[in-house]
Amino acid sequence: MHMQHRVAIQTQDFDLSTEVAQLRAGQPGVGAVCAFVGTVRDRNEGSQVSTMELEHYPGMTEKAIEAMVDEAHRRFDILGARVIHRVGLLQPCDQIVLVAVTSAHRGQSYQACEFLMDYLKSHAPFWKKEQTPEGARWVDARVSDDTAAARWGLPAQATGAGSP
Repeated sequence: MHMQHRVAIQTQDFDLSTEVAQLRAGQPGVGAVCAFVGTVRDRNEGSQVSTMELEHYPGMTEKAIEAMVDEAHRRFDILGARVIHRVGLLQPCDQIVLVAVTSAHRGQSYQACEFLMDYLKSHAPFWKKEQTPEGARWVDARVSDDTAAARWGLPAQATGAGSP
């Protein structure tokens, strides 16, 4: 059973408890909820970061993430999943991403949550621009993210897509 509104790309913030409550609503078979919230750090690769700006391709990004939610349903015994990714201008301490997964038992929701997060970090079509004391820079997908993706059999991403 697919719930509606599984994936959202939005500029506005989200509330963890509201999202989890909606994911669990009317689902007495849920015995586990695993949720991951990613936040913007004030440092990256040795530089201080004052703001981060995220861009995406509307339509394409949602479709790509929806396909990975379908894949998570195929790979793991989960009941529901919710992915929210923010775009636009963000500052340190801001929430940037939510992945929440429900299942009967915790192991499956843990794995599905990690699978979706590894995908988002390495393959989802987002471009990040950081403002640092040295100026603005586009941030590449990191090799560690490719390694995490490879664990799940996801292909390595070509790096440098967002860089000059």
